Amino acid sequence: MNIFYIILIIVLIILVVLFVMYNNFIKLNNKVKEAFATMDVYLKKRWDLIPNLVEIVKGYAKFEKETLTDIINLRSGNYDTLNDNEKINTNEKITESIRKIMILSENYPELKASANFQDLSHNLSKVEEDIANARKYYNGVVRIYNTKIEIFPNNILAKIFGFKSRNMFQAEDREKESIKVEL
Repeated sequence: MNIFYIILIIVLIILVVLFVMYNNFIKLNNKVKEAFATMDVYLKKRWDLIPNLVEIVKGYAKFEKETLTDIINLRSGNYDTLNDNEKINTNEKITESIRKIMILSENYPELKASANFQDLSHNLSKVEEDIANARKYYNGVVRIYNTKIEIFPNNILAKIFGFKSRNMFQAEDREKESIKVEL
């Protein structure tokens, strides 16, 4: 009779531990989703600013078609139909294109002096700052989540329930290089 109670207690303890571990996975997964949703708001805001920026630059920089074509092509799809990884990859490429447009503005003083361009640049700078902060938060939450599902014995339960590692936003090698402005 005592062995039965001991086995029952051990089984109950194991079940409680499994429930706690599973609930922790759910909490962290929801934090990752929330962090991405927060960043997604800023990415969408930037996505919507791009056509205005391109139109203003087109008017001044008629000879810079390649840069403008690249950014138009990146933005050609519907943002809402992209999955999370596609949003991450596309927005990393858009970040690079926006950097090129800002550098390009240095070559066109009348563009740089334009009130519309200045207003869009200011709004874009603010959104970029918000995106950077949201990326930091997202990456921090993803780091905690990934660590949780990769350490033993959590990794066994994570695999059973289908919890998978998430991608972080990372700077590409070309973003780490210093920018050359040639006038």
